[in-house]
Amino acid sequence: MADITKRFGRRHLRSAPTAHIRHHDRGRLTHDGPGLSFWYRSLHAALSEVPINERELAMAFHARTSDFQDVTVQATVTYRISDPAEAAARLDFSVDPDTGVWRGAPLEQIATLLTETAQQHTLDVLARTPLAGALVDGVAAVRERVAAGLAAEPRLPATGIDVVAVRVVAIRPEAEVERALRTPAREQIQQEADRATYERRAVAVERERTIAENELASQIELARREEQLVEQRGTNTRREAEENAAADGVRAEAEATRKVRLARAEAEAAREVGAARAESQAAWLRVHGEVNASTLHALAATRLAENLPRIDSLTLSPDVLTDLLAKLGRPGPETRA
Repeated sequence: MADITKRFGRRHLRSAPTAHIRHHDRGRLTHDGPGLSFWYRSLHAALSEVPINERELAMAFHARTSDFQDVTVQATVTYRISDPAEAAARLDFSVDPDTGVWRGAPLEQIATLLTETAQQHTLDVLARTPLAGALVDGVAAVRERVAAGLAAEPRLPATGIDVVAVRVVAIRPEAEVERALRTPAREQIQQEADRATYERRAVAVERERTIAENELASQIELARREEQLVEQRGTNTRREAEENAAADGVRAEAEATRKVRLARAEAEAAREVGAARAESQAAWLRVHGEVNASTLHALAATRLAENLPRIDSLTLSPDVLTDLLAKLGRPGPETRA
């Protein structure tokens, strides 16, 4: 919308570069072009503002396929006004010279024209297409047909309108039909998911079986190793017992040999000691046999005195002393001889 201000009873208009302004003063065209700025008198002026930028027109309408299924088509048409003079001559783009507001609704007229034209070609395509084909290939077919139909529409060039692009966003059936159509795909997806689940479970069971077999094999191997260990321990114990028995036999034999040798040595020593004692006794007896009786008596008294307990005092009676002296003075048989 143009920017209009009031100064000293006159009006000043300033438009945007995307708006084409046509100014008629008393029926004479005085200003014509985009992005204009000028002064004018509102009582003498007739203004038209035609947008020349590209505009997006979103549209949605219902159609019916060849198998009598209702669908909703969502599309977008991009257009621009290439000939503002033709558009201003065919449509009411006039604006109020005091406020700059359109007196009519020219853009709504253009939208109605484009929507009805696009809907007509869309219905023509979908009426010959079943629902399944419309959902699969209908978007491309409708887009091509609508673009060709708008390009061949004679009213658009005559109005100065160029269609830049046509886009078909979606073709949707009714909610119940869409759910019904989704059911086989969902079932197939669910079947694939179930199959994947079963395969995963089968793989898990197979892995568990493999693990169980490995554990069983490990236990069998462990039992076999334990059996070998027990046998080896028995063999070691038996070998140790045999070696201990052999060692005990060797020790017993060595001890017996030692004892025999010790007994022989002791016997030999005893025999040597006995012989020495016998020789000593014989020599002792031989020596005592060669001495006189008085000497033997003296020796006996000496030995007796050595073996008697300590005597602090001794009292001899005269009778005992007399007899003793008599015996000592009496010659023995050897002396007499």
